[in-house]
Amino acid sequence: MTSEIQPTEPTNDALVDPKERARILDESLLRGKAIYTEEELCEATGATSAQVNTYWQTIGLPVSDATSKTFTADDAHALKILFELAEKEQFDHRTLTSLIRSVGHTTERLALWQAEALVEHFAHSFDLDDTSARLEVLSRLEDMAPVFVEQMAHAWRRQMAALAGRWYVEFGGAKADGERGQGLLPLPRAVGFADIVSFTSQTAQMRSSELSDFVSNFEAAARDVVTKAGGRVVKTIGDAVLYIADDAYTGAKVALGLANAGRSDEAKDLPQVRVSLVWGRVLSRFGDVFGSSVNLAARLSNEAEPGSVLLDPHTASLLAGDQRFALTGQSERDIQGLGTIAPVQLQWAYSPSGPSEPA
Repeated sequence: MTSEIQPTEPTNDALVDPKERARILDESLLRGKAIYTEEELCEATGATSAQVNTYWQTIGLPVSDATSKTFTADDAHALKILFELAEKEQFDHRTLTSLIRSVGHTTERLALWQAEALVEHFAHSFDLDDTSARLEVLSRLEDMAPVFVEQMAHAWRRQMAALAGRWYVEFGGAKADGERGQGLLPLPRAVGFADIVSFTSQTAQMRSSELSDFVSNFEAAARDVVTKAGGRVVKTIGDAVLYIADDAYTGAKVALGLANAGRSDEAKDLPQVRVSLVWGRVLSRFGDVFGSSVNLAARLSNEAEPGSVLLDPHTASLLAGDQRFALTGQSERDIQGLGTIAPVQLQWAYSPSGPSEPA
């Protein structure tokens, strides 16, 4: 169905006084006028000047002129309820800073991602140059913003509910094991990387729009494969995806799904990749995972052949009794920073239907 939407005709106000248009859009997005100076915001929330400035800097916004009316009623409400929660739950400075930074970092990237997606849409749909497309986004943002806000809140609830469900399954019946005192990382997880083969040569001659499409298609296709197999994408790093799974079998499904995805019509946008999988304990912080198993997985993905999956010997031993998998030992090699390792290649055991999970 062809869209009947046409580019917005600029108003005289937009042409004559863009600052006034920016002010109107600000008030719409921020749900009200800026009515507080920093001192007045402190009075309204009970926060100190230092707390207000720390909050603003941590969320990733410029520190304002303390004497100008910069803050809205929504700003006051957000600070007040956050500091009340911090006092009730006795958050220390580190915890509170981390919680604030998580919101600022995520929403900064989210706003930029969505804005650039809209620019691409209007540029393509209306055959506009980049500047005109950005002005088109600004002209429509007031109407679109409420939908994006609702989607963000809905997605957060869903993601937090999914996380809580996994934690109940994993930890609901567990007893304290004292492992923290032993210096062990807290979470046993399957972790792996999928790196695009020959990324530099594939993208060297691409125009910016082609490179954008290539990277976004890779990320979307990889996320689809990982999610369908039961894993979770931790992050994308240019030409690579870092994923995790809660057990070794699911991790193996994810890894083989990524390695074989280019042969599937469902994931034709996923370029050929080198894949790794390592089972070990990780530390989860800042929306990322850390630990020696993550480092080993990064190194193994560099060692894998295109379209194949490499494991370390320990992970291979966890899958050795599963007849759905075929494991092939590889020659020893020196892995930078990790010493000598004999990797193991992972494949599905023979299936007449081809390179996919056997029934």
